[in-house]
Amino acid sequence: MFTSKANKIFQDVIEKYHIINTVNQPFTNVYDKDTNLLEHLLYRKCWIDTVQWHYEDIIRDPQIDPVAALTLKRQIDASNQDRTDMVEYIDSYFLEEYKHVNAKENATINTESPAWGVDRLSILALKVYHMNEEATRVDASDSHRAACQAKLDVLLEQRVDLSTAIDTLLNDIEKGDKYMKVYKQMKMYNDDELNPVLRSQK
Repeated sequence: MFTSKANKIFQDVIEKYHIINTVNQPFTNVYDKDTNLLEHLLYRKCWIDTVQWHYEDIIRDPQIDPVAALTLKRQIDASNQDRTDMVEYIDSYFLEEYKHVNAKENATINTESPAWGVDRLSILALKVYHMNEEATRVDASDSHRAACQAKLDVLLEQRVDLSTAIDTLLNDIEKGDKYMKVYKQMKMYNDDELNPVLRSQK
């Protein structure tokens, strides 16, 4: 199943990040894009999500220097764009993978593309990792660990459900029961022609 591979890659990425555990560490993709394109994209996608997860932790420090916060906000904006780009790359992979499939006459479209499901699965892997940290944190109270374990149980169930849904969608696309279309995000706030604040400064 596709999601078995994806979940394993996401786990590997998150564990690799936490060896050094800093947002400033160098990134190396362990998968060659020419021979393992899908794995390459999934690895990169989860790395972006993992770094951004920790950006979001840092920027919530109430004592953060305002100048540093603004710099970090710009980094988060850039990371969000990278995240969106990777989703579109993954969807392009699936479009190419299933281009030979003729959709059935009664085929339907899904509410989200396969890669946006993958996006949610990557974020869910991060939630599972960090909730497990809290559920096993030795310096936390018993009640804290118990509450986090209950949340972790829900997240693990959610991962099973989401994985099943993604695999089912891909199977339906392969059989022609579903078809996919990819819409570019067209984020207006990054475009100096569409954002009125940026446009006024040209």
